[in-house]
Amino acid sequence: MRVVAAMSGGVDSAVAAARMLEAGHEVVGVHLALARKAATLREGARGCCTIEDAGDARRVADRLGIPFYVWDMAADFQREVMEDFVAEYEAGRTPNPCLRCNEKIKFAALLDKALALGFDAVATGHYAQIVDGPAGRELHRALDEAKDQSYVLGVLDADQLARAFFPLGDTTKPDIRAEAAERGFYVASKPDSHDICFIADGDTRGWLTERLGEQPGDIVDAGSGAVVGQHAGAYGFTVGQRRGLGLDRSSLDGEPRYVTAVDAGTRTVTIGTADLLGVDLLEADHLRWCGPAPVGPVRVGAQLRAHGSETGALAQVDGDRLQVRLDERVRGVAPGQSVVLYEGTRVVGSATITEAGRG
Repeated sequence: MRVVAAMSGGVDSAVAAARMLEAGHEVVGVHLALARKAATLREGARGCCTIEDAGDARRVADRLGIPFYVWDMAADFQREVMEDFVAEYEAGRTPNPCLRCNEKIKFAALLDKALALGFDAVATGHYAQIVDGPAGRELHRALDEAKDQSYVLGVLDADQLARAFFPLGDTTKPDIRAEAAERGFYVASKPDSHDICFIADGDTRGWLTERLGEQPGDIVDAGSGAVVGQHAGAYGFTVGQRRGLGLDRSSLDGEPRYVTAVDAGTRTVTIGTADLLGVDLLEADHLRWCGPAPVGPVRVGAQLRAHGSETGALAQVDGDRLQVRLDERVRGVAPGQSVVLYEGTRVVGSATITEAGRG
């Protein structure tokens, strides 16, 4: 099988490419250039897409003896991921750019280009497993629970899964690093990237302010209805946030306050006590199924964050909408986040939360 191995320049994608080659596939390494102006230095463990990353990927490809190319997808990434990210925050929602990147770039633009060039599949260094099931290939959680990335792959459909390989899903991260060292890969001890790749310094609010400008508004206390502060942009807040509110605590009752709602239309950020954060009823759209869509109310596990725990739930599809009733209240759930549904370790599918409340 002719396979494109997506090589970020990190240890995971390096070992994934090596394993695909050893499995007997014809492998070509491809590094995705996603930044219009690639940085020349990685800032610790943050960010990616530096010139050094491309060089690291090329060195691994050379060691494996496979062809290597850099594909420029900066325009696609700018449009589908970065602009979407800004628009979602401006609308008062909290997006997950990693899911959007997997959906629109790594398993749409990349796979489409690979197929157009005569390749059969794409392999990545994601920690997840693909299992042959009765209805086709199934996406499952990785063996290494701490590194499991099935949540951010929950946007993949059956056709994309049929042409995807995740060679690391049955191995723990320490063992991957050890394998990379044994293979003589320079990247064996390279730090993992964290947070949002296109915001290298981790200052999301500052990055958004540069693009949206200051949009001042009120901070309102949910209990009293009083205006207790001002902000420079509602887009800089997300439900569940406690730090960075800039409040004069003397005007409150001493109880900690959290963001409970963001209204982009009125530029109002509402804060409240912790007891107001818990929700157990979700409405969602943008449904993506990794296999057949569930029929009728079904018992599932629901995960609401990339590194969050799973909560038992009852899910029901109604046309292009999904309703999820959680068994227990979960704090800090915001519109724009994704809910990924599981049946055991199998990923059923995902949807984007539009409303979160109490049933």
